Amino acid sequence: MAVRQDSDNLAWDRSDELWEEKRNQIQNPCFFVPPILVGGFNVLYPFRVESSSAAFPVLARLPCRTEALFHEEKILAEAATVAYVGQHTQLPVPDMHHYGIDPDVGPYMIIQDLGTRRDMSDCLQMPGQDPDESPILDPNISDSTLRSIHSQMAWCLLQLAQPTFPRIGSLANTSSGVSVMGRPISLNMSNMVQLSNIPQSVFPAKATTYETADDWYKALADMQMATLLFQHNDIVSSEDDCRTKYVARQLFRRLAKQGRLSTFGFSGSKTAGATLPAPDGSSSFRLWPDDFRPANVLVHDERIAGIIDWEFTYAGPTQFVLDPPWWLLIEVPEMWENGIDDWASVYERRLETWLLEMERAEKDMRPGSLLLSAYMRESWKTGRFWLNYAARKSWAFDTVYWKYLDEKFFGKRECDGPPEKLWKSRVHLLNAQEQRAMEPLVQIKMEESKKRVLVDWGAAEARQHLSSFLFD
Repeated sequence: MAVRQDSDNLAWDRSDELWEEKRNQIQNPCFFVPPILVGGFNVLYPFRVESSSAAFPVLARLPCRTEALFHEEKILAEAATVAYVGQHTQLPVPDMHHYGIDPDVGPYMIIQDLGTRRDMSDCLQMPGQDPDESPILDPNISDSTLRSIHSQMAWCLLQLAQPTFPRIGSLANTSSGVSVMGRPISLNMSNMVQLSNIPQSVFPAKATTYETADDWYKALADMQMATLLFQHNDIVSSEDDCRTKYVARQLFRRLAKQGRLSTFGFSGSKTAGATLPAPDGSSSFRLWPDDFRPANVLVHDERIAGIIDWEFTYAGPTQFVLDPPWWLLIEVPEMWENGIDDWASVYERRLETWLLEMERAEKDMRPGSLLLSAYMRESWKTGRFWLNYAARKSWAFDTVYWKYLDEKFFGKRECDGPPEKLWKSRVHLLNAQEQRAMEPLVQIKMEESKKRVLVDWGAAEARQHLSSFLFD
């Protein structure tokens, strides 16, 4: 089993083709101002606003239609999030002068130009890397530089962790202020559609919000099952590989339904080393910036100038906030060149520096603030870090589940064997319905593997297909 599960290479190729087409369009000289930044999910155009009293630089930000998804939802939720963060935290966010949905241009934002194109990842990453390669933390970074950056990033996370919300979901501007009104939109959901051709109709409906952390964990587990069911190409390598991935998803979903995912790694869950209480899972949720990382933090002279790109932020389970950040090495574990075990080893060494700076930052917080360092330390020790990472990341799920989670929940496996045959050690835990559904799915996936195509599912048909493998 590879560390990173492959996305659908046909879907990825299509995405690359659309991206090249869009890049050629935005570089066409017919545009009034050439873009200064092209990448990720948005395109930025700089211009100056002049009035009788002042002139100031701004950026027009438009979603790249071939890369981003949920365009209108995301921009409305992001506008509300930026407004909320600006009002309720000390974090510096660019002024938002205007936003909306234009019939010709589509969703757009006019935001303050902070005058810098340098971000925190530029301060952290190894110099001289090929720009086409994923950046990684400079292994020779000085301790003083790393501590300075960690100190600032720790302050950011502490600021974000303080506001609470009564439900899980995306924020929206209303006549009475900012409220949780829409479904959470995660980075993984966008990637599922773009890179695996998952039909959007299987996601929660637009106005869906969640009353409990367990409800959202279950929704995330459903999405993991959807990735296996609907990714047509490159998702399974053999019949046994399919069975192993199916068994892992059914067991993970059962744990979610039983409320064991939300309580894992906290006192009372019988997790080794857990001493801290679980957060309230039904009325106190926290801002979760799903794509937050050093690249989102713009800097002047290595100090924070502003934080940008809040498009995948939603009120989420407090459990997520209590984990140490995955981005300490910049690169994700499933893409680490020397494998996930080496990533974990390097990460653990760097984690101590992060926790020390988090503890220092906590000394300046007001009494009664939510403090994170002890929870983060325990999250890594108990493995809760890996549980939440697997819940949120479709292409890391299988390796993380079998390596870091399965035995913590279900005890020592009697015999492991090859990775693709791990299902044999756990299939007896499935109920009769789940077991009966396994072989028909294996045959479906094997038949699909004979023809490399991208399938467009009808909405009702897709929902029915997913429900036929979910047994509640």
